Amino acid sequence: MYKRPVQVVVISDVHLGTYGCRATELVNYLRSIQPSLLVLNGDIIDGWQFSKRYFPQSHMQVIKEIFKLLSTGTRVVYITGNHDEMLRRYSDLTIGQFTLTDKMVMELNGKMTWIFHGDVFDRTTKGSAKAIAKLGGWGYDLLILINNLVNKILALTGHEKLSFSKVVKNSVKKAVKWIGNFEQTAAELAIENNYDTVICGHIHQPQKKLVKTSNGQVEYLNSGDWIENLTALEYNEHQWSIYTYNPANFVSVTRHIDTKLPELNVLTDEVAMFISSLGTAGQM
Repeated sequence: MYKRPVQVVVISDVHLGTYGCRATELVNYLRSIQPSLLVLNGDIIDGWQFSKRYFPQSHMQVIKEIFKLLSTGTRVVYITGNHDEMLRRYSDLTIGQFTLTDKMVMELNGKMTWIFHGDVFDRTTKGSAKAIAKLGGWGYDLLILINNLVNKILALTGHEKLSFSKVVKNSVKKAVKWIGNFEQTAAELAIENNYDTVICGHIHQPQKKLVKTSNGQVEYLNSGDWIENLTALEYNEHQWSIYTYNPANFVSVTRHIDTKLPELNVLTDEVAMFISSLGTAGQM
């Protein structure tokens, strides 16, 4: 299968382990590209809602595809988010082509790019509000599950699909204002630190825009998510673009999910041993 070469790819907010995760679509996308650098910008595994009772093989396959890219020369940087914050205790560990960190800065074509998840700006993920945020996560997952069922019915009856969460976000003024404030805060902080580009995730809103203030300007980018928007950021030929998954492009190339992947309890035991070894290595 032909793999499209890409210089840099950024994905975020996959939320493996939740009902809303569109893992099969992400598997198709990962199988179609050969990036030099793959940045996983937070909330890849949903530790807040993780359960052995729900982690289907398509979710396992996402992890397998990432390891395949690693084995074929792709450098992978995993930037932790709030839903996978349990990994932050191992930050700044590098093993071969894999790096786990909280943020990264890199130079692309003479321009400095700052990448981080973005939950640092969200007070609801900290302290006593965190419990409420976790409940909200469960509610969001349930909303997406119901939305998927409704969309299947709409598709069968020839109607266009709907996004319940987008309708809610766009109709609630506080939500619209919060997203705008998030983007502005990230951009202003990047300008203050003399970055040319800032890339976030967290708010599930794919975006590419130039933000100007009295102190300068910066290109603000957000990679969106793999729950509703199915988007990624790609860097090629000195510019960033938003990639949006189109199922029509994968009709003839979609491969089946590997049914021989290990059961979750076996995988988690192996991951636990791996993380334990990372912790030991980090103390050396």
